[in-house]
Amino acid sequence: MKNILILISAIALGTSGATPKDCPKCGMKLVPKEEKKRSTSKIEHPTSNAENHTGHAGRDSHRHDMPMEHMMMQSSVNIADPMSRESSGTSWVPDSTPMYGKMFMFGNDMLMLHGAIFPRYTNVSTRRGDDRIDAPNWIMGMYSHPLGDSGQLGGRLMMSLDPLTEGGRGYPLLFQSGESWHDQPLHDRQHPHDLFDELSISYSQKLGGDLSGYAYFGYPGEPALGPPTFMHRLSAMDDPDAPLGHHWQDSTHVTFGVATAGLQWSRLGGVKIEGSVFTGREPDEHRYDFDRPRFDSFSGRISWNPTQNVALQFSHGYVKSPEALEPDLKRHRTTASLIYNLPLGKDCNWSNTFVWGQNHDTGEGKTQSFLIESNYQRGRDTVYLRWERVEKSGHELVLTGADESRIFPVSGYTVGYVRDLSHGNGLDIGLGTQFTVNDRPEGLDRYYGGDLGYAFQFFLRIRPSVHSHGGHDAP
Repeated sequence: MKNILILISAIALGTSGATPKDCPKCGMKLVPKEEKKRSTSKIEHPTSNAENHTGHAGRDSHRHDMPMEHMMMQSSVNIADPMSRESSGTSWVPDSTPMYGKMFMFGNDMLMLHGAIFPRYTNVSTRRGDDRIDAPNWIMGMYSHPLGDSGQLGGRLMMSLDPLTEGGRGYPLLFQSGESWHDQPLHDRQHPHDLFDELSISYSQKLGGDLSGYAYFGYPGEPALGPPTFMHRLSAMDDPDAPLGHHWQDSTHVTFGVATAGLQWSRLGGVKIEGSVFTGREPDEHRYDFDRPRFDSFSGRISWNPTQNVALQFSHGYVKSPEALEPDLKRHRTTASLIYNLPLGKDCNWSNTFVWGQNHDTGEGKTQSFLIESNYQRGRDTVYLRWERVEKSGHELVLTGADESRIFPVSGYTVGYVRDLSHGNGLDIGLGTQFTVNDRPEGLDRYYGGDLGYAFQFFLRIRPSVHSHGGHDAP
């Protein structure tokens, strides 16, 4: 009787017209389930933390009997990665990280839009401070096109209107340094970003078993050096300011000429080794053009996501002539970072980042930077913190005399709060404020004055809502 039932089942399957398909992740056969309602898309994004406090549906929740309609949405950089892992350039964030964006499906092609703008008023104290009204901003599109079951093309475009909203000098930020304006080094200001921050294309391929590889080219783009850049880290996403250690950690995120190749092993949560050749010179002060590619620098990075909530990276790079005003400077940069994200239930998340970065410059030696960020979001309310300490030379801070060659440790302590006026309906509009206290050695009082260094600001934070399960449009 048992054999008869097996035979009947086999005949029914053969005459139903349904042909089992191969799972693109593991190669096993997929058996479609009967469902009362099917998705209109062949692929959906994994469940967001707003619906599943255990994190995104990633590699651990993949089921071999799941229908094709509920397969994982891949990263635009590497077909073997979940989209929730994707960050700036080819860097990784934890798989459980919520994604703030709007998705559109064009058949099997995917377009994801991200962005943010911070209309605000800022007031920075001390002799080198300033106050102003401005609006730091960026917008980004990520596109992917599958090539069969094992290959994928990806593309990205990231732009910023900082050249208009921030002007050539950028915005006031005590102890910040890097880049130039009118052939003078910037200090105590964050430089604006270029109109084009990333224009890149990538190709990824499954190589069999647990291996995959990819190639990435950007003009501009981001090499395999440092953690995800600050505006793409959830722990920093609500803070309008760049970190003081930006040029020790993630300043290469806008590089005019990048070529990266990576090899990934999907075991142990995901281990990736990648290398880049890129242009060492940072963008010039002409923010609307494309700078000359040089491909005179190189870097390597190893990344590991041991669990869905953790992303680790270690990287080292040689950066030739990063500053136009110091063409003979050679820099060796080493970074390490840990990002920990913890979904805490429906519409509640806690994200944390630790970054260490070291620059070893010719003629100056080694200087260190440390950063800790934390962002706690619950419904419409978000509280965030940032602590950082950076060793900056008198040359970086544009000091005079004997102070130019000295090293000064400077610090910043920031706390901020955002209350969403619009939340979860496609566009999050939050009203926020933050306060920063800066610490410095007494040797800097002659330049900054004897008063306490502080800054405060009031702002609106406008960005897409968190992307949720099934939250995409089909034109």
